[in-house]
Amino acid sequence: MAQTFIKKDDDRDDEDEYSPFMGIEKGSVLQEARVFNDPQLDPRRCSQVITRLLYLLNQGETFTKIEATEVFFAVTKLFQSRDIGLRRMVYLMIKELSPCADEVIIVTSCLMKDMNSKTDMYRANAIRVLCRITDGTLLTQIERYLKQAIVDKNPVVASSALVSGIHLLQTNPEIVKRWSNEVQEAVQSRAALVQFHALALLHQIRQNDRLAVIKLVTSLTRGTVRSPLAQCLLIRYTSQVIRESATSTQTGDRPFYDFLEGCLRHKAEMVIFEAAKAITELQGVTSRELTPAITVLQLFLSSSKPVLRFAAVRTLNKVAMTHPSAVTNCNIDMENLISDQNRSIATLAITTLLKTGNETSVDRLMKQITNFMSDIADEFKVVVVEAIRSLCLKFPLKYRSLMNFLSNILREEGGFDYKKAIVDSIVILIRDIPDAKESGLLHLCEFIEDCEFTYLSTQILHFLGIEGPKTSDPSKYIRYIYNRVHLENATVRASAVSTLARFGVTVESLKPQIFVLLRRCLFDNDDEVRDRATLYLKTLGDNDAVTETEKDAVDFLFGSLDVPLINLETSLKNYEPSEEPFDIDSVPKEIKSQQLAEKKAPGKKPTGLGAPPTGPAATVDAYEKLLSSIPQFAAFGKLFKSSAPVELSEAETEYAVNVVKHIFDSHVVFQYNCTNTIPEQLLENVTVVVDASEAEEFTEVISRPLRSLPYNSPGQTFVAFEKPEGVPAVGKFSNMLRFIVKEVDPSTGEAEEDGVEDEYQLEDLEVVAADYMLKEGVSNFKNAWDSLGPDCERVDEYGLGPRESLAEAVGAVINLLGMQPCEGTEVVASNSRSHTCLLSGVYIGNVRVLVRLSFGIDSSREVAMKLAVRSSDEIVSDVIHEIVASG
Repeated sequence: MAQTFIKKDDDRDDEDEYSPFMGIEKGSVLQEARVFNDPQLDPRRCSQVITRLLYLLNQGETFTKIEATEVFFAVTKLFQSRDIGLRRMVYLMIKELSPCADEVIIVTSCLMKDMNSKTDMYRANAIRVLCRITDGTLLTQIERYLKQAIVDKNPVVASSALVSGIHLLQTNPEIVKRWSNEVQEAVQSRAALVQFHALALLHQIRQNDRLAVIKLVTSLTRGTVRSPLAQCLLIRYTSQVIRESATSTQTGDRPFYDFLEGCLRHKAEMVIFEAAKAITELQGVTSRELTPAITVLQLFLSSSKPVLRFAAVRTLNKVAMTHPSAVTNCNIDMENLISDQNRSIATLAITTLLKTGNETSVDRLMKQITNFMSDIADEFKVVVVEAIRSLCLKFPLKYRSLMNFLSNILREEGGFDYKKAIVDSIVILIRDIPDAKESGLLHLCEFIEDCEFTYLSTQILHFLGIEGPKTSDPSKYIRYIYNRVHLENATVRASAVSTLARFGVTVESLKPQIFVLLRRCLFDNDDEVRDRATLYLKTLGDNDAVTETEKDAVDFLFGSLDVPLINLETSLKNYEPSEEPFDIDSVPKEIKSQQLAEKKAPGKKPTGLGAPPTGPAATVDAYEKLLSSIPQFAAFGKLFKSSAPVELSEAETEYAVNVVKHIFDSHVVFQYNCTNTIPEQLLENVTVVVDASEAEEFTEVISRPLRSLPYNSPGQTFVAFEKPEGVPAVGKFSNMLRFIVKEVDPSTGEAEEDGVEDEYQLEDLEVVAADYMLKEGVSNFKNAWDSLGPDCERVDEYGLGPRESLAEAVGAVINLLGMQPCEGTEVVASNSRSHTCLLSGVYIGNVRVLVRLSFGIDSSREVAMKLAVRSSDEIVSDVIHEIVASG
């Protein structure tokens, strides 16, 4: 037999990783498996071969059916051995081979014999293997034995049966559910693992019955659970019941809280931590409820066990995101953890301190972090940098020390993600803290002098082009930018040329010097750099006067792009070369998300115009063509906006109706898309009777009926209302579908001549303020905001009351205004306590509107919001505030 174990060399370094399975191959191990057929079995040698086979299987090695079958039959011969250790290896091998070899089922007789053996080890392992390879028929035969095993006095046998029950519950739930009485008895066992497994199985049996789970938790929380593992499981089930409970937490009558608090005094550390963690994760937890949990976690911070210190500081880190004041008392203990040998613990301690620290402790923390940063990996450094950025935004007066710290670590060695996190943090601080702009820009300029990442260099150059000209002395940045033209690769050189040109456009006094530098770039060896220099020299007009055409070109090259890039790309792809040039004004400015029709309940959905069009352009064009083809609507003027279809009937009803709201300057048209889903009926003279008693500013002027509505053939009926011109009138409308129904002969398809008048109640419809706002994004919100100026800006603060989360409040305001979120600001980080959201849109009358929302949430879940609105019409700015105030 080939020796497969490799002897460890005497001179090998002790730190080198060593594996006894190094270099083994499937073929040689299968050859070694022939020892199973020897007349005189060697248990130790057989166990070694099985160990290698198991290693191969667990490493993902696949055996063919023939190989698996040969190994299986060879292993079955080992049942004749009386060696207990070898028998356990045989059980393991059969379990692993069960998916590969179809003949595994033939060993059931041997396993059933072992299941009734007097040797407990045989019984326990035989139960595990039998339940792994059995089917429903065999399970019925051995069910009686499994029930007995569950209540067996030997804990190993009982645990084996219970664990097998957990696995069998996935394939044969009806059989396992009949074991409830035995499992209930096992829950009272004194053996720790038996009680743990019994509780897990009992909960899985009852998990779909909420009342049964509550009853189980109620009975066990009275102190009948002795096993620490089972107690941890019970705490998790209790937390689940608390989350699902409808009992109000405002009165302090949170169910089972006393049990969780009592577990904080348990003698087992795992139970104490599990209870503390459960309390901190309670929904809407109050400071009073948090206090005992924070106290025990604080004790764990000074534990001699690294796992306890890590668990405590990790939990406190999460609590600090929502209740920083509750964690403040632990700051002294966490400062001691900054020098912890375990870098994960130290990183969590640092980030938690940055979230809970006050303004006076910032400088002390910075000194401690400076020594700490060189000892941790980049992934931990990124977490620390992000925490420092949040701290700086929280205490803007401390920007100097924090900015200096960021600039110092920016000069140190590090990977791309780490450097990008620092650069992003500096950029955010420059944008949000005006006093930090000049020092931050100089730090970035010094960084690109020795930056090895092309992406970061180009991003910084672009940012310099935007912010540099707005500083008190823009000329001091030119040297750093022009150096890139000589010392960098072509991509960075091209970006530097664009930045120089932007300075030339924005700062008139620097224009002659910029021309000189750009002319030198005409001799660059890269065509992209030369082309950019040529383009910008021509666009800037050199020394001659700038014409109106060139002004337009400057606005196009350096101004903000008012159309979404995805819409521009689509329009350019659809543009067919012709004598007419491409018109950028033809690009749709509205961003519409894909209609999620597939997520709705299946039913008879209208097609054509009755269904939502597939794209923004299709939406506008299709509805405009439809409405312009109806003479009664021709005098209404240009269509401003069409809403997404609103369902007025439930799925799978006899008549499917949805409505589209078409908004004009002084009219609103309701387009009711109707579908008849009954094959034996023909509907005629279909109309929708609209009751506008709750919409006082609307007056019905036109009702256009649908003459005929056959089965599964969508049709439209219209109702038009007049409203005050340019006013965002709102109201609720009740809808009743009226028609004449005629029976249809299924054999001939002809309808009867006489019909019966009938009506069908539809859901109510509302016209809201968001219907008068067109979603229209901007590619650069800051430039667009600055271009509108402060003349028509209106700012006010509002209290939004208690909310489940900050994300819910942000979504509610976005839906209320009906505007387009910009730059991904609609996404709120989990557990965030403050957030800024940017919105853009066009108000009825084609008035551009930009909104900046600043949200904050306190420990009692009360949300406050600062609303800043800029538009080209101050009246519209006031209207936006009125909408929020009344919403």
